[in-house]
Amino acid sequence: MGEGEVSLHEYTEWLREMDEEPPWRIAADKEMDYADGKQLDTELLNAMKEQGIPPAIEDRIGPTLRALTGYEQTTRTDWRVTANGQTGSKDVADALNVELNEAERESHADNACSDAFRPQAAVGFGCVGVQRVSDPTQYRYKCAVVRRSEVRWDWTAEEWDLSDARYFKRDKWLHPERIARSFPQARELILSCGRNGATWWQQGYPGRLANQGGSTTGLTNAGQDARGWTVEEARWFDRTNKQLCLTELWYRRWVEVVLIESPDGRVVEYDAGNQAHNYGLATGMTKAFKAIVAKVRRSYWLGPHKLHDSPTPYPHSHFPYVIFWGFREDSTRVPYGYVRGLIYQQDSLNSGTALMRWGLSAYRVENTKGATQMPDAVLRRTIGRRNAHVVLDQEHMAKPGARFEVKRDVQLTEQQHQLMNDCRAVFEQLSAAPAAFTGQRGNATSGLQERTQLEQANQALGEIMGNFRRARTLMGEMLLAMIVQDLGAKEKTVIIEGDAVTEDRSVVLNKIETDPAGYTYLSNDVQRTLLKVQLEDVPSTPGYRSQQLYAMQEVIKTMPPQFQQAAMPYMVALMDTPYKREIIEALRAAGSQESPEQVEKRIQQEVQAALTKAGHDLKARELDIKERLTDAQIQDTVAAAVLKGVQSAFSSMQGGAQVAANPLIAPIADAIMQGAGYRKPSPGGDDPDFPVPDAAPGGPVPQSGGPGAAGDIGQVRENTSPAFPPIPQEPSRGMQGIETTSAADNLP
Repeated sequence: MGEGEVSLHEYTEWLREMDEEPPWRIAADKEMDYADGKQLDTELLNAMKEQGIPPAIEDRIGPTLRALTGYEQTTRTDWRVTANGQTGSKDVADALNVELNEAERESHADNACSDAFRPQAAVGFGCVGVQRVSDPTQYRYKCAVVRRSEVRWDWTAEEWDLSDARYFKRDKWLHPERIARSFPQARELILSCGRNGATWWQQGYPGRLANQGGSTTGLTNAGQDARGWTVEEARWFDRTNKQLCLTELWYRRWVEVVLIESPDGRVVEYDAGNQAHNYGLATGMTKAFKAIVAKVRRSYWLGPHKLHDSPTPYPHSHFPYVIFWGFREDSTRVPYGYVRGLIYQQDSLNSGTALMRWGLSAYRVENTKGATQMPDAVLRRTIGRRNAHVVLDQEHMAKPGARFEVKRDVQLTEQQHQLMNDCRAVFEQLSAAPAAFTGQRGNATSGLQERTQLEQANQALGEIMGNFRRARTLMGEMLLAMIVQDLGAKEKTVIIEGDAVTEDRSVVLNKIETDPAGYTYLSNDVQRTLLKVQLEDVPSTPGYRSQQLYAMQEVIKTMPPQFQQAAMPYMVALMDTPYKREIIEALRAAGSQESPEQVEKRIQQEVQAALTKAGHDLKARELDIKERLTDAQIQDTVAAAVLKGVQSAFSSMQGGAQVAANPLIAPIADAIMQGAGYRKPSPGGDDPDFPVPDAAPGGPVPQSGGPGAAGDIGQVRENTSPAFPPIPQEPSRGMQGIETTSAADNLP
């Protein structure tokens, strides 16, 4: 296998390899004929005609497949784009989800999936092409079903998505003029092949141009390829209608490339001309490594002539064809579907019905030879008519032993009835719904039993539906890859329409912004966001919405009234009415209006609030008055304390003067103080320990200049006046008790 364009030799080898695939296509065509109601072949019809058995078909395969396709449509889910692990990329995912849903509608992806599901369930193979449209007047993407007779693929591939397949080929029969317009560089070659087929090089342009003295080099090389090619002409040229088979060949080349891994986990091929790649490698933010990867290429062939060869125009690494697999054989990988196991039951049912109808109209004639003058063939045709007229031979019937009897046996045995019913039961087992859901009387006696039977039927279809969802998801990934590629770095504003509950919002993709350092960057960059496509968990079909609506109604019934009002918009959103938003707005407006009871209650609340406010004002004024009164009282208390302090100090001064004048009254003062609760310090008390003289003077305190003054100190007189303390007769020994000047003197 080379690394560049495919050669003619390699292409021829692949064609020979395709011829060696297992012969499954003829059986698949027969199975699809049974699904279409063509269940009696020519040989069987001739045999039945010879025996006089009328052909009868009780088609059960067709209705079974229609039930399966109807189940697919009722359980169909939409694509949903989600962020693949990156934070802050929800807006990008929501905006691209809008773009993907638009592509789903405009490209007719749902119809293509339904068309592919029928052969998938019938014969195990369906195919859908997901490609761009070259006509600029149409929508840019297209999803269309592809017939199985048009495609061939690498039979050695083991992956379901053909990601390991070497090639995939599709043939399309077209008029030469149409092909020539698509490949103008080979116009002469194409038109010449359209006129003469494989022998164009003998009768076409080369000979005529050579006779005229000139020919194109490319055409001469094409003639050499045509002379040396051994593939049959019938594969690419139809001599009846002069159509040519254009082959679209997709193939892979496994090459070694340099890849870089970004910090967010993305792996891309290194591009030396990309400054971002070089910067990441220089700064160490990304690391480079080598790996073997598959490169997809596309080429177009017209017989042995290669018209075009180039890399794939799509950003993904898949062939632009999605296979819907049914079931596959273990050893040969041959696809098959449900019809394979139903053909015998269908044949048994058809033959049993034909024999039963034939028995209702069949007659058995027992007669001796010569009983009638009619030939046997005429007699058989005549005796089957209700108005038959048979003339017997009188002479022959008069002979002894002559007999002519017509017998009719229209009874079927119980075994025949049971056999036909068993054949019908096989088809019911494949139905996606119980009997009651198909208009027949079922054996379920409650809704729970019906739901249980429906779940059991869904489990029987689990494998085929799982393969369908997997292929449908791959289609969504291909469409999303093309959408991201077309968006590129262009700025686009996407309006995300809300529903009956949420509001509309807009997201700007690839918005140019500037960071604080002055560098420009793209916010909501679609090419740097890791995304994935998955199917919605809940189908969006009207049937499922009605079931959700019924379930919501049952839940709302059990809610309190205030909760019912809040949940009502969500229930209306499930209704299939074009006025959902208007209804929800009206409900919200009606909910905001107050009832008479609420108005009266609100008035009472306002009155109470006004009264409370008035009471608060009065209370505030009272507090202000009390505050001023308290300030005045504090001032009075302070003034009284000052006055009391002054009076106490004055009294203390007078008391001190009395004690100093008459020391003998100090014990009396101490006794009075003790009676009032005064305690001496023993060890702690209140006695300031003033010094008390041993003897009081006998007379009054001498005044300055009088007797006993400084000049009379040598003669101390006894003071006997009770109004003055006695004059000390010895030096002071210190004050005790209340004689001390401060309370700190009481402590040792």
